[in-house]
Amino acid sequence: MEKHTDVDRISNLPWDVLDTILVSMPLKEAARTSILSRKWRSKWTGLSQFIINDTCLPSYLSDKVVRWKEIMKIIHQVRLNHSGPIEKFKLATYCHPNHSDLEQWIQFLTEKGIKELILQEFDSVKRFKLPSCLFSCPQLSCLELYGCIVSLSPTFRGFNCLASLHLTHVSISSYTLEVLVGNCPVLESLMLLHIHHPSFLKINSLKLKHLKIDSKFEDICLENAPLLSSVDIRLRIIPQRPDQVKACNLVRVIGCLHGIGKLILCSHFLEFLAYNDVPERLPIMLDHLFALDLREIRFESIMDVRVLFSLLSSAPNLEELIISVGPSNDSNPVVHFLKAQCLLGSYFYKLKVVKIRGIWGTTPELEFIRFILAHSPVLEMMTIVKYRGERLSESLLQRVERASEHVKIISLTL
Repeated sequence: MEKHTDVDRISNLPWDVLDTILVSMPLKEAARTSILSRKWRSKWTGLSQFIINDTCLPSYLSDKVVRWKEIMKIIHQVRLNHSGPIEKFKLATYCHPNHSDLEQWIQFLTEKGIKELILQEFDSVKRFKLPSCLFSCPQLSCLELYGCIVSLSPTFRGFNCLASLHLTHVSISSYTLEVLVGNCPVLESLMLLHIHHPSFLKINSLKLKHLKIDSKFEDICLENAPLLSSVDIRLRIIPQRPDQVKACNLVRVIGCLHGIGKLILCSHFLEFLAYNDVPERLPIMLDHLFALDLREIRFESIMDVRVLFSLLSSAPNLEELIISVGPSNDSNPVVHFLKAQCLLGSYFYKLKVVKIRGIWGTTPELEFIRFILAHSPVLEMMTIVKYRGERLSESLLQRVERASEHVKIISLTL
C-alpha cells in the first residue's frame, strides 16, 4: 500500500506566491500565521505591503498614545526581520504618533524602495515635518499625507513615477506646492484638502486628469492642465481687493478647461467666479462636459444664477445636471433674468437627468424648474427635493410646459 506522508506544500511555495497570499489577508491575520510552525514565525514580517488599521489593534484600546505603542511593536518586528522590498505602507488608524518614531520608519521605508506611502488621519497637536529622504525616493507612485509639514530639499528633482498625490491638513507654501506638482510629470490625480498657508494655487501638470480642492486660496490658475477631465472645487476664496481683479474669473479659470467631463463647484467658489462681468457663454465651448454638479447655489443671488447659465450655455453635450440649493429668498432681479432666458430660445438637446435638492419653494427656484422643463427635449428624469414642508404639488408640476414627452418628475421632501 502507498504510504501517506504529511507534506507541508504551502511552506515550500516560492516567496512571491506566499507574499501574494499573505498580503491579501488583514495584517493581524497574517501575523497569526507565526504560530503555525518555526518556518512561519517571521514570514509575516517580510511582506511587501503593510496596512495598519483598526483591525490590527485590540478593540479595547482607546488611548491614542497607547495605540501608537502597539503600532510600534509591529514596526519593530518588521525592522528586525524584514528582507526585500516594501512597496506599500498605509497607516489608517487613529493614534498619536511619536514624530521621531515616524521619521525613522519613513527613513526605513525609503531604503526599502517604497512605492505607495499613505498616512491617513491621526492625532497630533503639532504637525509632523516630513524627512527630506522621502523626496529622494524616485519610485513613489502614490503619496497621501495627513497633518504634515512639507518643505522640499534643495536636491529634489521630482517624482518621475508619482501618479497620485493627496494632501490633507498639510502645511505647504504656494511656491513649494507649485514646484512639487510641476515636478511630477505623470501625475494624474491631485487632492488638496484643508491646506495651510498657501495664498495662490497654480497648477502646472500636463498629465493631470482628476483634481479635487477643498481649502482656502486667494486665487487659482488651471490653464496649464490641459487633460483635466474631472474637477471638484469647493474652494473658499480669500476675498480679493478690487485692484486684483483683472478679468472675469469664470472665463479665466473655467474657460481653459476645454476637455472637462465632470465639474463640481460650490457656492463659495461661484462667488469668486462671478467677479467682474459674467458672459452669456464662455469663449471656448465645454464640448466634453457631460455632468455638472453645483453645491449650495443661492437662487436669490443674480451672480450665482448668471454663472449657472453661462456654464449651461457653454456645455452643449451636458447630460446630467445636479444642483443643491442654499438658503434663498425671493429675488425680483433673478426672476426677471430667468424669464428673459425663456425668451432666448436656448435648448439643452442632450440633457437627460436633472436633480435639484433642498429647494425652499421660492419664485426663482420655481422659475428655474419651469425653464429646464420647457427647454430640455430629451429629458428623462427630474428629481425635486424640497427642504421643508410639503413637497411640490403634482397639480403645480402638471401645469408646467414640458419639452420632453417622456420626462418623469419625482417630487420629494426632506
